Amino acid sequence: MATPLLTPLHCGISVANMQESIDWYQNMLGFELVSRQQVEMLKCEVAFLKMGDFELELFCHRETIPLPADRREPNKDIQTQGIKHVCYAVENVAQLLEALRSKGADIVFGPLEMEGTLIGFIRDNTGNLIEFMQK
Repeated sequence: MATPLLTPLHCGISVANMQESIDWYQNMLGFELVSRQQVEMLKCEVAFLKMGDFELELFCHRETIPLPADRREPNKDIQTQGIKHVCYAVENVAQLLEALRSKGADIVFGPLEMEGTLIGFIRDNTGNLIEFMQK
């Protein structure tokens, strides 16, 4: 059997404060809230936000543990095994970063050219890394 075509569906992100994170993803990146519910079995609240065909699944655990400092820095985070960040393709990285800066986003760096491609990183309101790549 051939490997089926895989289509990205969603990315799960643990956050410190659910309402603040919903507001951040709506205001900074234009996501729309789809659903929000308590999941007692997981001791957390779960929310889905959508943009086009892609969704974010936000988790806010009742006993949340803060993001370690090294996970907030792209060059240090890659030393720790595991998933690193979500990356969004954009038309103009510099323009997007400037718009996000004007909204108060935490810009890590960029625009920066890496092997002919412009990239930029920001942190969400919990410190999770988000990358933008100019395509």
